[in-house]
Amino acid sequence: MASLAEFIRTSPSPFHAAANVRDALVAAGFAEDTGTAPGGHVLLSGGAVVAWWVPQDPRPGLRIIGSHTDSPGFALKPDPDFEREGFRQAAVEVYGGAIVESWFDRELAFAGRIVLDDASEHLVHTPPVARIPNLAIHLYRGDRPELDRQVHTQPVMLVDRPMLEVVAEAAGVEPGRIAAHELISVDAQAPGVVGTTISAGRLDNLSSVHASLEAMLAAVADPAPAGEVLVLAAFNHEEVGSTTATGAAGPMLERVLGKLAAVLGDPLEVVANSSMVSADAAHAVHPNFPGKHDPTHRPLLGRGPVLKVNANQRYASDAVTEAMWRRACAAAGVPSQTFVGHNAVPCGSTIGPISATRLGIPTVDVGVPLLSMHSARELASLDDQMWFIQALRAYLSGN
Repeated sequence: MASLAEFIRTSPSPFHAAANVRDALVAAGFAEDTGTAPGGHVLLSGGAVVAWWVPQDPRPGLRIIGSHTDSPGFALKPDPDFEREGFRQAAVEVYGGAIVESWFDRELAFAGRIVLDDASEHLVHTPPVARIPNLAIHLYRGDRPELDRQVHTQPVMLVDRPMLEVVAEAAGVEPGRIAAHELISVDAQAPGVVGTTISAGRLDNLSSVHASLEAMLAAVADPAPAGEVLVLAAFNHEEVGSTTATGAAGPMLERVLGKLAAVLGDPLEVVANSSMVSADAAHAVHPNFPGKHDPTHRPLLGRGPVLKVNANQRYASDAVTEAMWRRACAAAGVPSQTFVGHNAVPCGSTIGPISATRLGIPTVDVGVPLLSMHSARELASLDDQMWFIQALRAYLSGN
């Protein structure tokens, strides 16, 4: 089993994460095609990937795990090079709901994909090349100046070269051949493991992508797999609303499921016998801000994966799918926790409600608990990750 730390280290962008999932499944015998014959099939599209396993004699139903590959950060603008006060800088745009201040004073790399003048696509991950510097405390008194997300977040280049030259060198191509790029900031510090905790960027939501991949690999290796078709879907662009061709609101998964339903029998019967787990990180109780959490539902690090419930449908869980998830945890012998938001505190959302609405498939929202969600560096428990994999495997295996 690939470690979570290694998966994060080698997945600096959604494009790398999706490709890593594809490569792991192909190595396990999945075919990179859109077939429906017994066995594994995987489809890569940019920063998203969908895979499915068809048993020899499939029942008319689907067991689906959905997650997302993207994380908040700073996206490099199309024309990234400019100078200010004698400094070479990189022009960036805030991507998603980043905790902006957490990115200051870190050595930053950039990763993603470039498209060349011949329309070929290439993954790229630069070395550390930039830094967003804080203002020295001596230059203000009292309250810190209000952060301007345009003016104060542009990284200073640490090398005296245009950014696209650095990108081209990392990709092994001539700079003039880069026609377009999609690159996101990466904290150059490697994931850190201390005891049973992991500190890293992109735990939201590579923890779920990793867990769903490991659960799928384990489930299809079982000599007596479940009778339903097993599906893994890792989407891009969840952090900005999912309304893209490779997002959960797009057609990618629906088209795959439609093709599968057509060969499994009556599509309505297939949907009626299907379920989905929306896997996305959850909020652990913050010990310094306990009042931000519901007084009776208080997930902690190291106490098990979290079931997420919201009466206003910010999560897709309902009584039927909640019970389904609890059965999977019980079958796997792992502890489980529940998150419900504080009534006076805003609540995030996931791909769960989007996918459930688009597909009409009962869905449950779950994930490992984190501290510092959307920071450049988040904190989780490796015990929770192990239990999450085991519970997802039990779900896929029909328990």
